This record gives sequence, structure tokens and C-alpha cells, in this order.
Amino acid sequence: MNTQEVIRLASHYLDGLSGHIFDLLDISKPISVDAAVNLSKVISKLSPLLGNLIEFNTVEFLNKQDDFSEFGKWQRQDPGFPDTIFVGNVQPIPGLEIKAWFPLATEITARFKDSQNHFQFDQTYVAILAWLPENIIYGKPRIIDVCVVSGLSVAAARDNHYHNPPDYLVLEPEDTTQRTANLQQTNTNGYKFQGSTQELLEAQTIVELWGSEGRIYKPTREYQLQLRELLTRYKYRLDTNFAKMDRIEHPGIEQFKQRVFNIEMCGMKIGQWNRLLSSRKEERIKQALQTYLDIKEESIDKILD
Repeated sequence: MNTQEVIRLASHYLDGLSGHIFDLLDISKPISVDAAVNLSKVISKLSPLLGNLIEFNTVEFLNKQDDFSEFGKWQRQDPGFPDTIFVGNVQPIPGLEIKAWFPLATEITARFKDSQNHFQFDQTYVAILAWLPENIIYGKPRIIDVCVVSGLSVAAARDNHYHNPPDYLVLEPEDTTQRTANLQQTNTNGYKFQGSTQELLEAQTIVELWGSEGRIYKPTREYQLQLRELLTRYKYRLDTNFAKMDRIEHPGIEQFKQRVFNIEMCGMKIGQWNRLLSSRKEERIKQALQTYLDIKEESIDKILD
């Protein structure tokens, strides 16, 4: 079995997780409509915790598949990248960066900053697992849908989306191969131009001298030296929102998002639930929770019993 075969097999098993319920945590049904409204406001705060638990359990799930056992084992390497690698006799080492997504949140908040140079053998893929409680705001976490895409394609989409010299620069990490593993850098960063209008015009003139392909992003050392010349000469600020996966316009991820939002769950499409619960229109939210989730007011005596 080679690297791509391991990745394809893992992707197949991950796709099969759609509809799977993880017995990790069971959020109780709200005892009243008001309690349900309050829960809907804070349910997203559970996302980081449950997301991490889902990621851990996904690795255990893959290791239960007999097809892998002869060749190796999936292993977490948190906080390394990717967070899951296939340790065995397969080279280059296959890897999965597993991201859990709670689609009632405003966006896929996960970032993807690793350099294109990291993926020269196309050995690392990104797996995004969309999950919700079984009943939108309560119940056990259920996998809604899964997306597995090449890490190289995500890195390239990110760089092409952001890079626009001299106004915006994407810079590769400096060469740290001589450092110990824990000090090596693999992350790219984005920088936004902060100089004057006159300085921007000067910088544009410099970029034009780079030729017809001067604005096309390249992770090569030669091109990066040109970008660093701009960074040294003019004022730029580090973009702290750089590389959010929801914003890079990767075709596969965008299709996945739309697919998830169009899935019907508890009487409405997930996209409709997203818009409703983020609208702060409490009367409409109460009505939907009563109608679709069968949440009713309970008497205090019944609750205490």
C-alpha cells in the first residue's frame, strides 16, 4: 500500500462517518422554551471541546479498520502538523489534518497556514467533519457530512486568494531546517500594506519590474526574496485573520459548506437554523423550537420529580 492508497482508504472510511453518532456527551433536552432559547445562544461554546473530542475519536475509529493494521497505525502528534499521521512502513508518511466544524457557528474558524512546500508529495490531506447535536441544540454529537481535500490544494487556494503584491503579501517561513524539530517553522503569514498612497505607487512600480508573472504567487526562495524586499522597504502589518479556511474560497470546501447548509434536519435546512438562531429574533426562535423540537413548558412539580 502506498501513500495515496492509504489516503484514499482513510477518505472512504471518513466519508462513511456521515450520520454517525459519537457517544461522547449527551446534552439534555431543555425543560422549557426559555431554557431552549438560552441553550441556543451558548451551544456554540461547546464546539471547541466537542470538536477536539470528535477529532480524537476519529483517529480511534480509523485504527479500528482492519485494512490499515498490516501497514501501520494512525497516530496523533498534537501539537505537530498534521495532527494525525500514519506510522508504519509507508513512505512518504500519509497525514490527515482533522478539523471539526459546528455549522451553527458563523464560519469555519479553523486556520490553515502551512506552506505549500510542506506538501510536495501530496501526502497530507485535510478532513473537515461537520457535526451538530442530534436535535440541533440537544442530544449527542452527530456527524452531518465529511469533506476530505488535498492539503496542497488548500494551501494553494489560500495563497492565491490573499496574495496581491504590493498591497498584500503572503510570505513563506524562513529556512529553519538546521534547527531542532520543535523550533522549525512551517507556517506562512499574511501582511497588509500600511504605507502612504505615494509609497504604494512606488511599490507597484517595483512589482511591475518583476515581469508579467510577478503577481503570481510562488513559494520559491527567489520570489520570496523579492517579497521580503517590499516588507523591508515599506510599512506592513501582520494580518491576524490570515488563512481562515472559511475565507480562502477553496472550491471543494465551498461546495461542502453549501451541501451541509442544504441538509434538512429537524424540520428545516441547517442553513435556515443557522440564520434563525443567529438572528436574535427570540419570538421566531421560540416558535421554531416549539414546532420542530417539540419543546414545551413543564410544570415545576414534574421537573422536580
